[in-house]
Amino acid sequence: MKKKFLIVIADYYKDISKGLLKSSLDLLPKNDQIMIIKVPGVFEIPVTISKNIRKYDGFLALGCVIKGQTPHFDFISQSSTDAIMKLAIESKKPIGNGIITCLNMKQALVRKKKGREAAEAVMSVLSQK
Repeated sequence: MKKKFLIVIADYYKDISKGLLKSSLDLLPKNDQIMIIKVPGVFEIPVTISKNIRKYDGFLALGCVIKGQTPHFDFISQSSTDAIMKLAIESKKPIGNGIITCLNMKQALVRKKKGREAAEAVMSVLSQK
């Protein structure tokens, strides 16, 4: 049976986001319906998924947060992760968390294929009986 997926991608770091998206699309079934919504930053991902939670079977949250000189990194990383987990549990729908959190751009560039792992997680949960 065809599935409907929503990928919400924060494109603040465009090169990283492009890699995350490509690696996730490489895994998702080509005959399924896939919608992509771009948002400015990671903080906007949970609300965008929440607005669309009834329309799709599975979701991918993709983006990157790189640590700077302030505690902003910690707040954004933790609040986004918590919101995504809460949405998944309350809706009983899988949300693959492909938001990478890195200390620097070098780490982010190495991890930009993590979108595939988020897609694998969603596919795994959807295949459960």
